[in-house]
Amino acid sequence: MTEMVRIPAGSFVMGSTEFYPEEGPVHERTVETFDLDQHPVTNEEFAEFVAATGYVTVAERPLDPELFPELPEHELSPGALLFTPTSGPVRLDDWRQWWRWVPGANWKQPAGPRSHVRDRPTHPVIHVSYEDANAYAAWAGKRLPTEVEWEFAATHPDGPATYAWGNELHPNGELMANNWQGRFPYLNTGAKGWAGTSPVGSFPANHHGLVDMIGNVWEWTSTEFAERHATPSSCQCGPSPSASADGQLRRALKGGSHLCAPEYCLRYRPAARSPQSEDTATSHIGFRCARDV
Repeated sequence: MTEMVRIPAGSFVMGSTEFYPEEGPVHERTVETFDLDQHPVTNEEFAEFVAATGYVTVAERPLDPELFPELPEHELSPGALLFTPTSGPVRLDDWRQWWRWVPGANWKQPAGPRSHVRDRPTHPVIHVSYEDANAYAAWAGKRLPTEVEWEFAATHPDGPATYAWGNELHPNGELMANNWQGRFPYLNTGAKGWAGTSPVGSFPANHHGLVDMIGNVWEWTSTEFAERHATPSSCQCGPSPSASADGQLRRALKGGSHLCAPEYCLRYRPAARSPQSEDTATSHIGFRCARDV
C-alpha cells in the first residue's frame, strides 16, 4: 500500500486569474493537518485490492442500454476511452478526433485487449472511475482528498507560483513533470522517454516529498465541480452547477496529465482544475488517497 506523507496544517492562496476562468476567484483557504499518498495508486497496488475484494471496475461492466439509448450495441460492451494520436495536425476544438471508445480497455488492459499491466506495475492505475477510486480508498482505510487539500499539498511553499516548483517551466533546464512533449495531438517525443504514463517517481518530488502531483495522470478529488470556486463567503442559493448533461455529478480533477500540452491544455499547474463525470474512465485519469489525522 502507498506510503503516506503528513501534510501540516496551514493557509494558502488558492486559485489563479492568469489562465482559465474556472480557476478563480483567488482566495485564501485554511487546511487542517492530513495525510496524503506519496504517489498515485499504482497498477500493482490496485491489483492487490481487486484480488482481495473481487471488485469489478466500471470499465469492466457493460453499459445499460436504457441509460444510453443513442449508442450502437457494440459501444455498450465493457470498455473505456483511449487516447489515440492523430496522423497529423488537426483543429483543436473537437476532442473526439483523438479519443476513441475501445471495447475491452480497462485498468488491466490499459491499451486495449492485447495489452496488460504486468509490464507496468509501478505506473499509475488508469481507466478508474470516481466510484472505483472511492472503493479502493474505503478498502485501504482512506478517502479521496478534497480539491482544497490537493491544491494546498501541490502549491509552492513560498506562495503562489505558476508551477508547483516555481515560476520557471524548466528550472536549470530540467523537465519537472510528465506532460506532452511535441505537437499535440500527433507528435509526442516523450517525457524522459515516456510517451504516456510513467512509473511513479520518475520526476522530482515536491517540497513535501510527494511525486507526480503534476503531470502523469489527472487525479480524482472528492469535491463536486463548480464553474467557479466556492469560496467561504460565496452565496450558494442557486442551483448546483456540478451535474453534467446526463445527470451525472462532476468531480474536480487536479494535476494535469501526460496529455497536457501548452498549445492545448496548460493545466499542469496546482491551480488548474478540470470537470469530469463520475462514471468516466479514461487512459489519463488516476487517483491518490488521503487520510484524516
